Amino acid sequence: MLKGQMEMQDASISLPPIISQQDGLPIYFLTGKKYLYQTLFCAHSLTKVTKEKIQFNLVDDGSFDEKFIQQVNLQMPGVKIITKADIEINLQNRLPKMEYPYLHHKRVVYPHIKKLTDIHTIDGNPHKLVLDSDMLFWNEPIEIINWLKQPRGCLYMLDCEESYGYDRSLMQALCGFQIPELMNVGAFGLNSSIINWDNLEQWSKKLEEEQGASYFLEQALSAMLIANEENTILNNEEYIVNPSGDINNLAEDKLHHYVDLSKQFYFETAWKKFII
Repeated sequence: MLKGQMEMQDASISLPPIISQQDGLPIYFLTGKKYLYQTLFCAHSLTKVTKEKIQFNLVDDGSFDEKFIQQVNLQMPGVKIITKADIEINLQNRLPKMEYPYLHHKRVVYPHIKKLTDIHTIDGNPHKLVLDSDMLFWNEPIEIINWLKQPRGCLYMLDCEESYGYDRSLMQALCGFQIPELMNVGAFGLNSSIINWDNLEQWSKKLEEEQGASYFLEQALSAMLIANEENTILNNEEYIVNPSGDINNLAEDKLHHYVDLSKQFYFETAWKKFII
């Protein structure tokens, strides 16, 4: 598996240019030096299955430097890059550290929270679709395309098993609404304007005080955010979290999110289908 991962990293350098259109449908990735090869393959796979124009937005996870930015611009012509400097200005304007100390603390020790804090403080279109990099598109994601064209409410995938890291009863007590089942934020569409940052500050602090730190905090907070919103839930027979290794039956599959045991299939086999 590690050998396949290194081969994937090497192969990402030779992918054809992934064109980002300024008038395209906006998609966001939180990425950096460690994950760019996965981001490139995910974006490349999307351009292979749709004729829609896409505007790719890469949000700095803190590892960007000038050489890296040059590489990204070369491999993704027209890409929009949101740098660490841009993020710091956005945070200062929207989430000043004095008012949101816990969220700022979590940004340092738990980078996943940046998918909320660093992306949803970006000005412009409030409707943002955030994709994890460890995914591949196999057929046109019509439901995602439709949401991007006419976004209403929120959009998300269904997990293979519920992974919030916290008791539903605690989450519901804090947010005041029924928590959606099996939410997975591999593909997560959200209107930034619905986020109550005061709530996120208090929820994250209270969850960890009551039940400790969790890898799934960002997913739990996202589920709490949308608990009373209109949701578009992607069909889990087409948008699959932790897919099996059956490479011969992909006619109906639209998107795979490679978590847990499916990492082996991802690194050893799946990505190679996009370099033939």
